[in-house]
Amino acid sequence: MQTIPVPHPHATATAQPTQSVPHPSRLVVDAPMRMFHWLFALSFLGAYLSADSERWRLLHLTLGYTLAGLLVFRLAYGLFGPRPVRLSAMLRKLHGMGAWLRSLTHLLAWAQINWRQGQNLLTALAVVTLLALVLPLTLTGYASDHNWGDFLGGDGVNALHDWFGEVMLAIVLLHLALIAGLSLLRRKNQALPMLTGRAPGAGPDLVKKNRRWLAAALLLAVIAYDAWEWQQSPHGLIPSRTESHVS
Repeated sequence: MQTIPVPHPHATATAQPTQSVPHPSRLVVDAPMRMFHWLFALSFLGAYLSADSERWRLLHLTLGYTLAGLLVFRLAYGLFGPRPVRLSAMLRKLHGMGAWLRSLTHLLAWAQINWRQGQNLLTALAVVTLLALVLPLTLTGYASDHNWGDFLGGDGVNALHDWFGEVMLAIVLLHLALIAGLSLLRRKNQALPMLTGRAPGAGPDLVKKNRRWLAAALLLAVIAYDAWEWQQSPHGLIPSRTESHVS
């Protein structure tokens, strides 16, 4: 009678490769909001860096008007988009600003202050301020481009446009500092959701649909506008040095 060898139980356990279990995550930022965020950031960065160059003047204007168009998209998406991106949801976050600031006056109760709420309030306030600054920044830029300062008696429009640009840069730097500080305090990358759309943690997705088609449409609209501006200029958005001297 032939005996059948029985494998050792530990042998089968080691023979099978171990599979890593993925960490749970939730979809918290949809694709249109992520696309808006990065287009907004790149447009402002490009407009700020090209502000003092006469050679890059058309590029500066194009990026400035792109910011205005992105603001229109954000307002429309904030009115008709999903609940997490509604403007009303953003304003509700700021609703508790007054009560939180009043809690700071009670010096004996500082240990009971909700510092996490304060961090979220500051972040929301920075975002709202950035959106609000786009309108005066664009209007003063338009006025400066059309020499409205000549009718208003001096270079006040240009100075006002530069001032709004510096204020917006300060808010951008504050926003980045808040993100970096929160990432260190909470030991979690707070900028990651704007890259992947997902945040670690179990539970249902805050955003039910990713809407990649809308993000692609927004990107195509910006590219089409920039290409149209490029085509309208005889020397392109960034003319060569010889062309800029001739013009």
